[in-house]
Amino acid sequence: MNAESDERTGESAADGGSGVKKPVGTPASTGDSGSGGTDEAPLGSRAPEFIKARRTLHLSWQVGVFIVGLAVVGAGIVMLPLPGPGWLVIFAGMAIWATEFVWAQLVLRWTKRKVTEAAQRALDPKVRRRNIILTTVGLVIMGVLLGVYVWKFGFVMPWKIDQ
Repeated sequence: MNAESDERTGESAADGGSGVKKPVGTPASTGDSGSGGTDEAPLGSRAPEFIKARRTLHLSWQVGVFIVGLAVVGAGIVMLPLPGPGWLVIFAGMAIWATEFVWAQLVLRWTKRKVTEAAQRALDPKVRRRNIILTTVGLVIMGVLLGVYVWKFGFVMPWKIDQ
C-alpha cells in the first residue's frame, strides 16, 4: 500500500504517508468542494502530523475521537426530552467527529447550508409576517381552549395549600 495509491480514499505514498483520506476526485488543497467556490476546509483528518504518520497511532486516535463524539452525541440525545441544549450538544458531537471523519464533515456542511438557507428565508418580510400571524392565531386558539377548560372545570391547583 505504500508504493501505490489506495483507490477508495485517494491516499498515496506521494502524499507523504500523511493518512489524510480524501474521496477520489476531491481537490487536494484548494479548499473548494465544488459548491460554488466557497472557501471550505479540505476534507480529511485534522490530527497532528506525528499521529497521521503512524498508522496504528492514527487508528487509535480515530477510535478515541469516535468514542468521545459518540458520548457527546449520546448526551445530546438524552437532553432532547430532558432539560438541556440537546440539539446544540448533538451538533457539538458531530463537530468532534468532523475533526476526523469525512462523512461527519459532509453532514455538517449540509447542515450549515440548510440552516443558512432557513435563516435567509425567515428574514424575508413576507415569511416573517406569515409566521407572526400564524403564531398569534395559535396563541389565541390556545387561550380560548384554556378559557373554555377553566370555565367548564374550574381552576383547581394540583396541590393542597391549606393542609
